[in-house]
Amino acid sequence: MFKAILVDKKDDMYQVQLTELEEAQLPEGDVTVRVAFSTLNYKDGLAITGRSPVVRKFPMVPGIDLVGTVETSNHPSYKAGDKVLLNGWGVGELHWGGLAQKARLNGDWLIPLPDSISERQAMAIGTAGYTAMLCLIALERHGLRPDSGEVLVTGANGGVGNFAIALLASKGYSVTASTGRLDEADYLKRLGATTVIDRAELNSPGRALGKERWAAAIDSVGSHTLANVCASICENGLVAACGLAQGMDFPATVAPFILRGVSLLGINSVTRPYTERVEAWEHLSRTFNMEHLAEMTREVGLSEVIALADELLEGKVRGRIVVDVNN
Repeated sequence: MFKAILVDKKDDMYQVQLTELEEAQLPEGDVTVRVAFSTLNYKDGLAITGRSPVVRKFPMVPGIDLVGTVETSNHPSYKAGDKVLLNGWGVGELHWGGLAQKARLNGDWLIPLPDSISERQAMAIGTAGYTAMLCLIALERHGLRPDSGEVLVTGANGGVGNFAIALLASKGYSVTASTGRLDEADYLKRLGATTVIDRAELNSPGRALGKERWAAAIDSVGSHTLANVCASICENGLVAACGLAQGMDFPATVAPFILRGVSLLGINSVTRPYTERVEAWEHLSRTFNMEHLAEMTREVGLSEVIALADELLEGKVRGRIVVDVNN
């Protein structure tokens, strides 16, 4: 038996509980992992509360991130005792995820845990840090350099925002952080932000083309915010879009793209191929200052996850929530 968060839907009634399951109930897969840590991400919050139909198969164990030790494997790349981690691949939506003490998975979804990162650190980074790293890699592949100009990070107090600020600052970029929680400005500056602005400047309907303000941006918000960001990017600038906290609509015009040559780069962290995942985590192991994790991270036990899901969706949680599934 092992403990897990289980989401179910019966007669249109959405149910979520911390329960015990038998290993025989685990879904199909060629690698069984004894989970050490998972996380609570925005998508997990949606899955647990049922506020958005992210769960597409019931019953479901949520948790889009996990790290742990291989117990059994029929996959050629992994053997018992290997440390592995997983981000995305529809886990927690279509396939049982990491908010449990055990997981059975497709070995092709896993990557080895980098030697220089502990299990807890890997989940403190999680999908948020991995996604922020993918954004930075994409921007730099399209020519962004520290001397290009100021870089904007929206949703700065969220997980992706925190990591984007810290990663950009560590590479010498000047960073503007946009947040709805200006009382956290000092914290964002400790991560590396040089300027902090109120998200109200960006989250309402705006002009098709605004004043040129930033060389590039990492946006995890979407909707009017993303439209206003694109309208305020300098000529030939770049925007990496990776989230939809405000909404998945994009009420914009083509003006920034055809009049200023702005490039909008979509970042899909869920189904990135193995080589790109390994590259992103190797960059994280070399670039990210792990000392930031203490202030960015809150650790909870599996029994606390359900109550925290609403707080996360309401924007009351700073940074990352690491879940010790064995506590």
